[in-house]
Amino acid sequence: MQRRKSPFNRISVIGLGYIGLPTATVIASRGIDVIGVDVAAPAVDAVNAGKVHITEPGLERLVNHVVNAGRLRAVTCPEPADAFVIAVPTPFVEGTSSDVPAPDLSYIQAAAESIAPVLKHGDLVILESTSPVGTTEKLSRWLRDARTDLAFPVQDQPGTADVHIAYCPERILPGKALEELISNDRIIGGVSDACSQAALNLYHLFVEGDCIVTDARTAELSKLTENAYRDVNIAFANEMAFICDELGVDVWELIRLANRHPRVSILNPGPGVGGHCIAVDPWFIVSGAPQQAKLITQARKVNDARPAYVAEQVLLAAQNYTDPVIACLGLAFKPDIDDLRESPAMEVVKELSEHAGSQLLTVEPNITKLPAELELKGVSLSSLDEALPCADIVVVLVDHSSFLAIDSNQLAGKTVIDTRGLLPRLKKQAASVDNYTTIAD
Repeated sequence: MQRRKSPFNRISVIGLGYIGLPTATVIASRGIDVIGVDVAAPAVDAVNAGKVHITEPGLERLVNHVVNAGRLRAVTCPEPADAFVIAVPTPFVEGTSSDVPAPDLSYIQAAAESIAPVLKHGDLVILESTSPVGTTEKLSRWLRDARTDLAFPVQDQPGTADVHIAYCPERILPGKALEELISNDRIIGGVSDACSQAALNLYHLFVEGDCIVTDARTAELSKLTENAYRDVNIAFANEMAFICDELGVDVWELIRLANRHPRVSILNPGPGVGGHCIAVDPWFIVSGAPQQAKLITQARKVNDARPAYVAEQVLLAAQNYTDPVIACLGLAFKPDIDDLRESPAMEVVKELSEHAGSQLLTVEPNITKLPAELELKGVSLSSLDEALPCADIVVVLVDHSSFLAIDSNQLAGKTVIDTRGLLPRLKKQAASVDNYTTIAD
């Protein structure tokens, strides 16, 4: 990639999590001074030591390189910079009784208030956090309220602003963050044309994909739409899994055959939908237009119902054993990562842990310690070699690549509840794997 001359001497990234830290590191690798900001002191200390507090292939090596080169350092309080990239969480508001979860924008507001004192004329503020439509305008208003001495842009209103504000949602896949930060297209929505151009100048420093300019509201909705589309398609697969279970049909065989049609591409079902994107973002659309988002709402309900259904199937199988040992394979929300956020596998294990009378083992090769909430309920973290020999019931919740190495003989005589289609793949690796019971959801 040919490096462009940077109009920014220093860039600050607010939030050093799964999005912010890779972003800060990639920008620093372009020879630009970057300040990473996080309220968590352990994360800051780790970065300054050239280490990482998250799992992402290749990230620690690159962090170590840019820290040692003096291009990246981390702090707990914002410092002056020429551009600020906000990459903080946008969870749900806790404790509400509404059927539609409300987005919690307090982290974005706190980030805005933290950088406001160090803003100056000509600075750029970019919001990358997945957000409901209208959040970028709120960001501008929060900054304006905190810094009455500076002019901030207002959507659809002409005028010259001292600070540029834009929205550019992240679109990376955990496990491929460093690659996709560079190669993926980016949608840039400025509060004004001048704001869009300023943001375009920043992303041109490291993005090889196309940078497409639109307005802030459209950019916000584009990210939500991408994930809602995927959620609806997953819900169709999961609904077919419910139907197949009712009618006694193998869902994996059904999907394989249906996908032989040249215009059909059904996804595989699973134990639910996880992560801080697909399981969350559709609700942001619903919260903004609840009467219109009927299909999106129903898809969320279908996918949210899966963990409880899987747990129910496990408990039914457990009735066939005295003091059964249940081995749950996988806790992360997707294969080969350590991210447990919004993980349906976690929800299944939590549900099973509420029921006495069985020993519950979990196998998650990407973590070294269970979350406290599971440890307190007596759940054990085991290796695959430890769990399989003693398990009566094996529940496949995540299709980690290491699980593909399972010898079918290790499953002999066991009840296998396969929510990820692992068994059909194991069958291709063995001449005969018919000596165990399967319940494919």
